Amino acid sequence: MTDQTTRPLDRALVAALAADDASMRLRAAMAAGSNPHPGYADELVRRCGVEPDFFVRDMLTWALTRLPADLTVPLLLPELGSASPQARAQALHTLSKIGDRSAWTSITPALLHDADDDVARAAWRTAVVLAPAGRAAWLANELAGELGRGSTDVRRSLSRALAGLGDSAAGPLAAAKKRGGRAVQAHVAATERLIEDPDSDFAAESAFASQLTSAAPDDDSAAGPANGT
Repeated sequence: MTDQTTRPLDRALVAALAADDASMRLRAAMAAGSNPHPGYADELVRRCGVEPDFFVRDMLTWALTRLPADLTVPLLLPELGSASPQARAQALHTLSKIGDRSAWTSITPALLHDADDDVARAAWRTAVVLAPAGRAAWLANELAGELGRGSTDVRRSLSRALAGLGDSAAGPLAAAKKRGGRAVQAHVAATERLIEDPDSDFAAESAFASQLTSAAPDDDSAAGPANGT
């Protein structure tokens, strides 16, 4: 990492990260990742929380992954408590890409059950990536409490996260099927299919959507996801 610490900081590049033009911001983020410098880290993290363009945000995350984890992770963790949902979600996404398991203890139940769907989805994905083997069962129970939540996209994200936990998800899914309403039961069934056949992408996605739309909410499911939140 000697080159990163001895090369002069490009202050024009830092300024370009906040340019009015999205294509200029995208090029600046790409340049920051192509020529990583520790001096860019603070601004890259800050921009993740306010950048309006999806593609620029993704490039900011990539640029952060090009820097040492012992520099970026301590900067990202405080963002998990930000009042901004975007800052929380993008920090989670970036932590999942960095893959440093030291961040696991910062993936709290509050994040897993965040009221903002984008934050919750990012937390589910990140938790599965970072969870130690001994915490998989706990995580599966937490995630199962969200069964039946939100739109098809939200439910698909949760199903993929549960599928990523393998056998640890079996018990919580079975319990949710017994206690949940029809929407929760449909979500469980779709998740179990995804676990059984993870390679049938199109068929699994189509069956998932079909199952959700065919399951009319009942009194139990109308109250919310399986954990009642």
